[in-house]
Amino acid sequence: MRRALEAARDNVNVLPNPSVGCVILDDSGQELALGRTARPGGPHAEADALAQLGGIAQGATAVVTLEPCGHTGRTGPCAQALIDAGVARVVYAIDDPHPAAGGGAAMLRDAGVHVESGLLADEVREQLAPWAYRYWHGRPYVTWKYAATLDGLSAAPDGTSKWITSPEARRDVQRFRAECDAIMAGTGAVLADDPRLSVRDENDLPLPYERQPMRIVVGETTIPNYYRVFDRVAPTLLIQSREPRDVLAKLMENDIHHVWLEGGPRLAGAFWNEGVIDRVIGYIAPAMLGSGRAALEGEATTLADLRPIEIDDLRTVGPDIRIVGTPGPPPREAMGKGEGYE
Repeated sequence: MRRALEAARDNVNVLPNPSVGCVILDDSGQELALGRTARPGGPHAEADALAQLGGIAQGATAVVTLEPCGHTGRTGPCAQALIDAGVARVVYAIDDPHPAAGGGAAMLRDAGVHVESGLLADEVREQLAPWAYRYWHGRPYVTWKYAATLDGLSAAPDGTSKWITSPEARRDVQRFRAECDAIMAGTGAVLADDPRLSVRDENDLPLPYERQPMRIVVGETTIPNYYRVFDRVAPTLLIQSREPRDVLAKLMENDIHHVWLEGGPRLAGAFWNEGVIDRVIGYIAPAMLGSGRAALEGEATTLADLRPIEIDDLRTVGPDIRIVGTPGPPPREAMGKGEGYE
């Protein structure tokens, strides 16, 4: 299972498909094939692995990170493909939460295949959260990225912010951006910085991804059509709302699973106050400003409002420090009653 999980983690962004890994073993436990889910329209992990064996895996064991699907969508049901291949045993980590795709385990059992579940479930659940969160909780998974100085400032008093962090950090950001299917900023940040909100290389050119993330601009201020968020690199969605829950509902309507939130502190603060940020990625430059604009405009008034973040990863990227963490629950039930943002 860990081998399948590593394959899923190393996969490219395949949203709106889940990134799944599958290992097929012979009856002595030797690996016969390793498969990964492709982009929509391509094979799922099980089909990818079976194709390497000519579709025949008589008596074999399939180890899959996600319950094999039981429905026909862009491809046929993986559960049936495993049955047709002669697989005798299937081990998977977590149930498929997709309302249409579940039921594969029951299909396998009905065909006489031995089925087990739960192996490395917590690790797989964490890996699949950016895809599965909308099915578990009814909204997209939200990653907030910010860059700041050691004293927590993301812009100087005159509003300048480019560049606080190093070229190495900016390249690292593009790798994370590429894992999402939407990049979001507020109208204030767009008007101030004229960002592209796309995945780019070190020469500021769009990377040749088959599918660039959708660009989301949130707020009620008009953005002139000559701004770079309206170029042809990626689609752009304008959401004229000041409420995070409304924004997330609109993203659900547009089949967004994982949104990358950046630019600027009022937008991030609104989502933070509402308790709808699921992962924080901070790039901290070894420098001080002394005065300027904080990375986050929240509602805290006392230390009782302090919200912990569990550190998942901490490392240097060039001269900067990168922190990846999971926020704890909001400390007060009154969160989410801010003034909105632009």
